Amino acid sequence: MNKYITLMLFVAILSSKISAQQSAIYTNELVLYNQALELYNNKQFLAAQNLFDKVRDAVDDENIDAECTYYIANCAVWLNQKGADALMEEFVVQYPTSIKRNAAYLDVANYYFDNGKYAYARKWYDKVDEGNMSRSEKEKFNFNNGYAYFKIQRFNEAKKFLTKVEETDKYGAQAKYYLGFIAYEGDNYQEADKLFDEVKDLDKYNKNLSYFQSDMNFKSGKFQEAINDGLGQLPKSKPSEKSELNKIIGESYFNLGLYDKAIPHLKAYKGRKGKWNNTDYYQLGYAYYKGGDYTNAISEFNKIVDGRNATAQNAYYHLAESYLKTDQKQQALNAFKNASEMNFEAKIKEDALYNYAKLSYEIGNSYESTPKVLLSYAEAYPNSEFKEEIQELLISSYITSKNYKEAMDLLEGSRNFDDKVVYQKVAYFRGVELYNEANYTDAKVYFDKSLIQQTDPKFTAKAIYWKSECDYLQSNFEEALIGFKQFKGSEGASATTEYSEIDYNIGYTYFKLKQYTQAVDFFDTYSKKRGVDEIRLTDTYLRLGDSHFISSKYWPAMEAYNKAIKNGGADSDYAHYQKAISYGFVKKNDKKISDLEMFLKQYTRSTYRDDAMFALGNTYIAENQTQKGIAAYDRLVKEVPRSSYVPKALLKQGLIYYNGDQGNKALIKFKKVVADYPGTDEAIQAVNTARLIYVDLGRTDEYSSWVKGLSFVDVTDADLDNTSYEAAEKQFLENNNSAAITGFQKYLDEFPNGLHALKSHFYLAQLFFKQGDKQATIPHYEYVLQKDRTEFTEQALARLSQIYLENRNYDKAIPVLERLETVADFPQNIIFAQSNLMKSHYQLVHYQETITYAEKVLQNPKIQNDVKSDAQIFIARAALQTADDARAKRAYTEVRKIATGELAAEALYYDAYFKNKEGSYKASNETVQKLAKDYSGYKLYGAKGLVLMAKNFYGLEDAYQATYILESVIKNFTDYPDVIDEARSELKKIKAEEAKTNSSIQTEQ
Repeated sequence: MNKYITLMLFVAILSSKISAQQSAIYTNELVLYNQALELYNNKQFLAAQNLFDKVRDAVDDENIDAECTYYIANCAVWLNQKGADALMEEFVVQYPTSIKRNAAYLDVANYYFDNGKYAYARKWYDKVDEGNMSRSEKEKFNFNNGYAYFKIQRFNEAKKFLTKVEETDKYGAQAKYYLGFIAYEGDNYQEADKLFDEVKDLDKYNKNLSYFQSDMNFKSGKFQEAINDGLGQLPKSKPSEKSELNKIIGESYFNLGLYDKAIPHLKAYKGRKGKWNNTDYYQLGYAYYKGGDYTNAISEFNKIVDGRNATAQNAYYHLAESYLKTDQKQQALNAFKNASEMNFEAKIKEDALYNYAKLSYEIGNSYESTPKVLLSYAEAYPNSEFKEEIQELLISSYITSKNYKEAMDLLEGSRNFDDKVVYQKVAYFRGVELYNEANYTDAKVYFDKSLIQQTDPKFTAKAIYWKSECDYLQSNFEEALIGFKQFKGSEGASATTEYSEIDYNIGYTYFKLKQYTQAVDFFDTYSKKRGVDEIRLTDTYLRLGDSHFISSKYWPAMEAYNKAIKNGGADSDYAHYQKAISYGFVKKNDKKISDLEMFLKQYTRSTYRDDAMFALGNTYIAENQTQKGIAAYDRLVKEVPRSSYVPKALLKQGLIYYNGDQGNKALIKFKKVVADYPGTDEAIQAVNTARLIYVDLGRTDEYSSWVKGLSFVDVTDADLDNTSYEAAEKQFLENNNSAAITGFQKYLDEFPNGLHALKSHFYLAQLFFKQGDKQATIPHYEYVLQKDRTEFTEQALARLSQIYLENRNYDKAIPVLERLETVADFPQNIIFAQSNLMKSHYQLVHYQETITYAEKVLQNPKIQNDVKSDAQIFIARAALQTADDARAKRAYTEVRKIATGELAAEALYYDAYFKNKEGSYKASNETVQKLAKDYSGYKLYGAKGLVLMAKNFYGLEDAYQATYILESVIKNFTDYPDVIDEARSELKKIKAEEAKTNSSIQTEQ
């Protein structure tokens, strides 16, 4: 409706009002309305809007109100006022029969179209009635509708509207361009080419057509035409278009096999929204690979993360080959493994598995055992051209992998493999492995399995030897002796390293069987061999001396002890002491005395000092040098007050005084024994001898009063006490254990504080321990330990602490172990106490105490390598817990020198761990590779090592290796949830970082 008709309509309406009401106000409002309309027509929309608003407020007429409301909303549209569409919506709702309803819809649609809000425009165009439109309005309506659909990528709807105007003068060229683009996007390149050709002479569109033409040629497989079009367009294209054109040109060269020409264009591609995807990295990487530039190939291939398609499988295979070309075998192993796990290309899968198996054999494998990998290839591809090669590697891998447990499982479970030589060797090595873990029972099972297949005489002999060692360590000395002798006479024995030690072993076995004459023969034979281990030779002299000594052949014993002393070593104090004692048996007390005196000067910290002092006192007394004897006993009491010899020394002094008619002095000593060591044999003897003195002195009332105060002496019941005890002891000595237990329990029920209560409690504890009822031993050992030091104290402490340790009752074990450490006479008990105090404190999170006791253990010159390893391990672990990395690193370095098995694996892992912390990623990975090759049986450290390796690779900017390793850990090591949690956390961080540049990576939300 034109402006004139509108004006006339309004005048007519207004005139009718005037004639009806004859009001001057309407005349005034007509003027205002005309002014507002003039302002509107002159596009002074804000002023017009204000006047229309005044007219609407002044006139009470629905038609006038509708007109003003329409123009107010229309002005808002033109002014881009907030809520303009809402005003137009209100107009349509308020005046549904208004002739301006359609115009309102069109006005709002055009408003949104002009502002680029095409989805909003579409909503309003749908409401427009096309019936009353002029031709030009309809053309604009169709083009705008089509373009709006095009912009929101609803191409099918866009095409319907644009087709209606493709032949019009005003919109035809634009419509053809957009219809061409729709055909291009729909891969209808023939239609697109036709439409683009019709507008190619128009500068407005021609600048984009070369890109489309190049892309269409590329997608149609016309790669050279795509290159020609792209190169022609490249100099005049915008920066954003250059990236896409370079991609088209680069991929076209790639598909033509012109890799050197492809590389610069592929590199010039900027990605979609600044990101590449896995295919982009693959193409550039493969182009480098084909050109022999393996370093750059790796740099691109290893950015392909989360690949799950044929392109990724191909990329990982060529990545692996690139790693091999640059001698990066661990990385190659991971990439071949990844490619072998994908099923897109069968040939690539087979070749990848073959290379993965070969590399596993060569460098080791933390994911799974090398024999298992080789066997899986052999079973998957039984007709492979590499069948014989894989079979040979499989045979060898059973030995070299050192994962003997899994190797045995495979050997015993596979139908495709039957090699008796390999079975014999692997069973033997598994037995040795269990032997080193002190699992002697299971070790013998595997040595027996090895002996079933006696194909290699050398391994037959070795299996016999180590099975005998297991018997020896389980105190099965008769069986051990049979085995050692069988080994010595076997065919392959002389070719083994064990053969040089066999006389030593047989000698020790005879020694344990108390067949000392035979022991002497073998120890003597061993001592005359050349090139034997010096420490073992010294020990041989000691046992040779002991065998002669026990057989009362003291001169040969002293000769052997002299040789041990000459060799030196940790036990030279023992040899010196034994030699001195031997002089007494050949009636050379003067020499015995001088040697004992020399011993005390030379060995100031020996555990045999109290033995030497007591023996020296006894010898002086035997030589009637009473004062010197008493002085020696005094020295013992003063310098080693917790020695088990102290009550004996005090008793000896009392007896000396008694025999010397010095009753009062004797009573002082006897009473001290009774007071400090109640219930002991010495205390009982002291009471009995004191009785004689009191009788001699006529002081029986004093004796009676004293004895009544002693809990362990009941004079009136003494005979009954002794009789009851002796009955139980008789059963004990005859090894009638059940009867002995009954007898001792009966005795303690009758005489809970009897003369022999201490012994009875101790023997009961020992009997219960022997039966395996360790819980029942506890109150009896505790009774013994409530008393002061006796001959039973050390054994009770050792056994009770052992029971607490087995029950993991570390709080109770610690005080018992501390006392054992203080009072023990036997060096092995001191080591036992200190090493277990170290372990107990660690379990209770007392890290400083752990380190203190570990260092005590290391200061002991008599400890074995396995104990040294334990001590260093606990220092390292405690240091790690207290963030003392430097100390932990030093300790693990020491462990690596001497440890075997799992401790060696732990030490090697932490070597890699510290190298990673220092940023030495390559060196750390080399250590992890060694861990995989030499200790593959220890899966926990294998898994932890792989996580460490992933961190190293990411530090070396190899995201592919890092993510693949972590994903493999998560998949393959479900038995170690803590390791998997760490792997997941690390993987999440890496993927989040890599997703910033690679659109193919899926990150966790």
